[in-house]
Parts: sequence; C-alpha cells; structure tokens
Amino acid sequence: MDKSQLETMRHSCAHLVAAAVQALYPEAKFGIGPVVENGFYYDIEFPENITEDDLVKIEDKAKELQQGGIKFVRQEILIDEAIKFFADKKQDYKVLLLSDLKEKGTTKMSAEEVKDLGENVESVSLYTTGDFTDLCRGPHVDSAKEIGVFKLTKLAGAYWRGDANNKQLQRIYGVCFATQSELDEYLNMLVEAERRDHRKIGAEQNLFFFDDRVGKGLVMWLPNGTIIRNEIENLAIEYENRAGFVRVRTPHLAKEEMYITSGHLPYYKDSMYPAMVMDDGTYYLKAMNCPHHHTIFNHNLHSYRDLPLRIAEYGECYRNELSGTLAGLLRVRCLAMNDAHMYCRKDQIKDEFKGVLEMIIKYFEIFGLENFWFRLSKWSPDHLDKYVNQPENWQYSEQVIREVLQEMDVKFIEADNEAAFYGPKVDVQFKSIIGREETMSTVQLDFVAKERFGLKYIDESGKENNEVFVIHRAPLSTHERFMAFLIEHYAGIWPIWLAPVQILLAPVSAKHAEGAKQLMLELKEQGIRVEIDSADETVGNKVRKAVAQKIPYIVVVGDKELSGEEWMIRVRGQENQEKMSKEDFVKKVTEEIKTRK
Repeated sequence: MDKSQLETMRHSCAHLVAAAVQALYPEAKFGIGPVVENGFYYDIEFPENITEDDLVKIEDKAKELQQGGIKFVRQEILIDEAIKFFADKKQDYKVLLLSDLKEKGTTKMSAEEVKDLGENVESVSLYTTGDFTDLCRGPHVDSAKEIGVFKLTKLAGAYWRGDANNKQLQRIYGVCFATQSELDEYLNMLVEAERRDHRKIGAEQNLFFFDDRVGKGLVMWLPNGTIIRNEIENLAIEYENRAGFVRVRTPHLAKEEMYITSGHLPYYKDSMYPAMVMDDGTYYLKAMNCPHHHTIFNHNLHSYRDLPLRIAEYGECYRNELSGTLAGLLRVRCLAMNDAHMYCRKDQIKDEFKGVLEMIIKYFEIFGLENFWFRLSKWSPDHLDKYVNQPENWQYSEQVIREVLQEMDVKFIEADNEAAFYGPKVDVQFKSIIGREETMSTVQLDFVAKERFGLKYIDESGKENNEVFVIHRAPLSTHERFMAFLIEHYAGIWPIWLAPVQILLAPVSAKHAEGAKQLMLELKEQGIRVEIDSADETVGNKVRKAVAQKIPYIVVVGDKELSGEEWMIRVRGQENQEKMSKEDFVKKVTEEIKTRK
C-alpha cells in the first residue's frame, strides 16, 4: 500500500471513529480529525468528559460499524447551505470553520485544517458515514471494510485551534495499519517506548525533575543528571579545542536593539519572553546565542589570516513555549545549546562544513549511534518571500555542501524549499531505537548576518571586506533534547564513562565499612565515581539494588578484598563474576573511562 492509499485509509478511519462517537454520544460536537504519523486524531467536545475506559467502548462501536460495511458518501454543496446544515445540527466548530473559510479564506486556519478542507470558498464537500456527516474534501474509501485494522491509543486535551483562550476539547488518538502484523509491531514498539521513556527513567535514576514552584518546562538537574551533562559537555569542549574553537561566555539577556538588529524582533517575538523594562532600556531573555556571538566577532577587527574564527559556547537560551506543548526534556523553556558560530570567507565554506560533519559523525560513533543520515535543505527561487534573494550565493553554497556530502560518501537526501531564510542547511536525521524519526543536529549557512551586523575583515589588499559567511552548528543539539534521546537510546544502561556511579562497593558487614571507605578514596583518586552502600541490610539486597540501578560494576567488600586477595567483580549484564586483582581492575576501569567505552 503506497503512502497516499495509507493516508486515505487513516483519514477514513478518523471519520469511522467519529461516526462511532456520534452513535454513542449524540450531543458531541466535532472539531477536526486529520491524519498524523501512523494514524489520526479527532478533537471532540463531549457533553461530559470521557475517560480512557470509554475509548474501549468507542473502539468496539467503530469496529461494529466497520463490520457492517457502512459507506462513505460524498456530496458537494454551496458553502451557505453547509453552514445552515451544521448550524441546524448544533455543530458549532464546523460552523466556525465554514464561516472563516467563507469570509477570510484560510488566513485563520491551521495547516491541518487547510489540508482537510481545501481553499474553495464557493462550495464545500461533505462526507456521510452512517449517521455522521463531516466537512471534508476527501478522498475516502468507499466502504469501511477497506479500512484495515486500527486501535484507539490515548486521550488528551487540546485547545480549539491550539489557543489556550479557547475551549479545551478532548483529542482521541488512534493508529491504523493495513494488516494486523503491522499493527502488532507498532503496538510492541509503543510498549518498548514506554519502557524507555526518558521521564520514567529520569525519575528512577534521579537525573532530573520539574517543580511547579520553579515553573513548567524549567529543568531541575539532580547530581546524577548533572554528571552526565558535564561528561557530554567535556566531550564537546575536548573535540572543539582540537578543532580550533575558542570558547566564550555570554549573558542570558540583551537589550532590545540587539534583537531588532538580528531580526528576532519582531519576527521571533512570540517565541521570546516578554520584555523587561529597565531604567536604561528594554531587555529580553535570549532565545538564540547568535547575536551575542556576532557581537563578539565585531569586538575586534579581524585580518583575513584570522579566518576562519570558530566561537563556541554551551549557551543558555529561553523559549516562551505554551505550557500545553511542553514534553519532558524534549520541549522545555530553558535550554543549554551545544552552539558555535564559524566566521569564514566564501572559499572556506567547504572545509568548514566538512569539519563540522566529521565532528558530528565522530560524536555519534562515540555514543554508538548508527541509524542516521543527512538532509540537504535547499532554497526555492519560486518562493522569494521566504528567502534572501542572493541566487549566486545559494547556488554556490548548495553545490559546495553537496560536494562535501558526496566526497564524504555519506547517506543524504535533498529537500527543496526547506532551507533557512538566510542560507542552506544540513539536518542530521535519526531513526531512534523506538522507530521515531527526529532531527538531532543542524548545520546552517548564513548570508544575512554580515549585513545585519556589519561583519567584516581586512583582506589581503588591506581593504575592509564584508563577505563574511557564518556557519551555525549544534552537533549535540541541546543538553535537554540530547539527554532525552540518550536516556531512551540506552534505556538507562549508561556506558561507563557516562554512568553517574561507575562502581558500587557493598560491605559485607559493619566491620568492613571503614575498609570500604578507604578503598573508595583510592578509587576516587583514580578519577572513578564510586559509592558505598552502607545500609544495615544483607549483601544480597545491596547487590539487587545496585543491579536495578544498572551500575556497571559491583564489588562486595569482605575480609578477602581487604586483605589484598583478588576481587570478585559483578559486571553489569554478565551472569558470571570476574576475578582479578585490585590493580588490574582499576587499570581496566580507568581505560574504559578514558576511551569512553
């Protein structure tokens, strides 16, 4: 089944579920029900809020209608007739959609609504499925028996049109596939995704938490989570130092004038926190690090010999995200970005881009990430409203980046009309271990910063030259997003160099506690993260707790271990213990940490 057929089937399934809701809850009012990845959703206002248990009843009714083979019947009517039809049925949301469609085209509509309704304001098409009639341009299957297999998966709240000032509806999510085996595979993946959920593991391993007194979307990093953050940042610093980056620190806010210069005001204003009016001007929390870095570049006049100049910072940024869109570490309001900006001449773009992509590949090799590819996002000369009009720079840079990808012999695709407004970019696409495709890293070329900020250097002839090209890059994304990805990727089983606790010492009894403390000090002097479980309980319980915490190495400390005999070491993931001297064990562990195993 091709993609369009699958979308048609899933869209029809959304209507089938709505027909089941109509049969069970005649007073329900329907919003929109578009196709999404793997299925669909439908936003509905129920007379009284339903619960997850009610989804079973709705699903059973939908399957009953499917077995009956109800038809999907299309009719086209004038828009005024459609408004009257839905008004008579007290379907307020359909009336709102039609009124906007008639009066203002699609200006007030979301992309999903436009896709569902089309842009014809003279007449509209309706589809009737059993006793349910919906506003929709289709297409649909002829009979519900063509829909395949489906399951309703969850219930969520959703404001009408995503606006918190509007009424909150209930959103029914469902998945739909052509075969039972495909559905089973997907449902198994959902179980695995739940097992690996970064919020669940984050709580179990004491990595981070959120507190409403601090504010939604503001991460509180606990010691264990901070250790992992620091290790990731240390990795970035090490490799950036090798690659000739210089590190800077910039304030968390800046005056309004800077963001007007950068263009964040007014174009990005909705994503920024409200202004802070001070005695010397108006300030904003920074949503991006770029303007600060451009200002650092301009602080000194540079020679052509200084280029490329590579400025790096794990900069804190703030995004004014709606509370309903926040999702654990994946979407937060305060984030630390693995940011850098590379200022170069036109003839240096190729080498700089290649260096960044090689760095990304090296990082992913260290983290054991394999299922990724690159996407070259290009401009479209047919959409000059979206892009800076510099055809020569677009053509040159896109070709240069394409050559880099070809010479590196990496998997990549090209996407038209997907570039940033100021230049082409390369997105690193990932298929996560639970099958979700995500953009993990982005490298962007910028033609516009030189004009907005007056970037320039002294060229070989001794004259000022403003042909300064900027490469924005964040190979390790943000701490928050990358941590969420790693938690799910490793399922909380951290490689030893990232593990918050690398060795757990379990004294056999109270008389061994002092000796265990001395061993802990010796191991810490070697740069190993060690903890002692001094609880008044059996060694077996201590070991079981450490295994549950996924600690890489567990050493039971008794008379033999303290007398200098060989240690029996429990290795995570192995049934049999390993026997070795303390010296050999320390050498083994420190080497694994050093080489980031």
